[in-house]
Amino acid sequence: MSTEPAKLPTPEKSRLELGYIRLSDSAPLIMAAALGLYEKYGLEVNLHREVSWANLRDKVVVGALDAAQMLAPLPLATALGCGGLRANMVTGLVLSLNGNAITLNRGIASAIRDEAEPVSQDAASAAAAFGRWLRGAGRERSITLASAHSFSCHSIQLRLWLRAGGIDPDRDLRIIVLPPEQMMDSLARGLIDGYCVGEPWNSVAVQSGIGEVVATGYGIWNNLAEKVLGVTEHWHQQHPTTHLRLRMAVMEACQWLALPENREQTVGEMARVLELPERQLAPSLLGRLQFEKDGPVIEQPLFHVFGRYQAGFPWRSTATDLLERCLAMIGRSPAQENVAAVVQQTYRTDLYRDAARHLGMPLPASDTKPDGEHADTWQLAPGLEMGPDLRLQPAEIDPA
Repeated sequence: MSTEPAKLPTPEKSRLELGYIRLSDSAPLIMAAALGLYEKYGLEVNLHREVSWANLRDKVVVGALDAAQMLAPLPLATALGCGGLRANMVTGLVLSLNGNAITLNRGIASAIRDEAEPVSQDAASAAAAFGRWLRGAGRERSITLASAHSFSCHSIQLRLWLRAGGIDPDRDLRIIVLPPEQMMDSLARGLIDGYCVGEPWNSVAVQSGIGEVVATGYGIWNNLAEKVLGVTEHWHQQHPTTHLRLRMAVMEACQWLALPENREQTVGEMARVLELPERQLAPSLLGRLQFEKDGPVIEQPLFHVFGRYQAGFPWRSTATDLLERCLAMIGRSPAQENVAAVVQQTYRTDLYRDAARHLGMPLPASDTKPDGEHADTWQLAPGLEMGPDLRLQPAEIDPA
């Protein structure tokens, strides 16, 4: 039985500034507005589109935004001061799982497709084919790939994919950071050879004939937490009831998005708000992607996961894994107790449980879960269905 909004404590602040990036998986924040869920919980929310993850994070930290869609590792990295800016961040809600893909220019994609067709449906095969190409014809040129942020699942998935192909991402090529909206133009101009980014910027490249998708984020790491709702710890302490109401509104939107019959309406609303054609947003939101221009439609029902598989729960086991991988990228290996302290401070399972109880939603008893063991759906506990959680494994890398 869910709690009526009128029975919740009065919000400390009812007018909120909420940030997001022009991506398909900003759907929970946008659809919460379209469905009147913010109003249901006594909130007046202004949505602000930002151009980059760093810009969005900075605005949350300085108080220009109350809360925002954030990359799952970014609150953790910000709490440690990675990337320059340090602030204690909090998330009590994961917004989405999956949602990324790797796109390469058509020349390279065609070359590796000849090596292992159809590579787009098998991330491991595509990685191995790219590795063979890079050690052969690719040696004649310098390869540059882009990620949306250094401390992001894009970077983690891209590096994991490269290592699965026997490629050392720190030695064999160059990885740079670009805002999502700039990637396709950079690919078209030949400034980069490929990228890992969220939708719709992979489908945009495919439809324009500039690039081809060679792997999905889901194919690299099944059901990895992708975006979270982030606030500063100070803001949460000053506005606990406002934060509760905000989480409840967005959690209801995630549950609505979990129903396939609602995705068509989502495409129309997202196209209006993001100012993008429906044909660019439909592939990932409807789970029917094309990996090359005029190619077959590939069913990808789990490309975006909202609400299913306990997707909203901020698992501390996932947070620990993400933080350790981010720190490894910058050559740091802090003590386990320091990692655990940051994870406990940042990924607030108590905040999720509070909102879920008010909504009458089922809850896991533990803050952690086993990962990397399940190729199909599985039961964490009675009534708690979880999704596949396999990930690519690294291949042997030539030391030369």
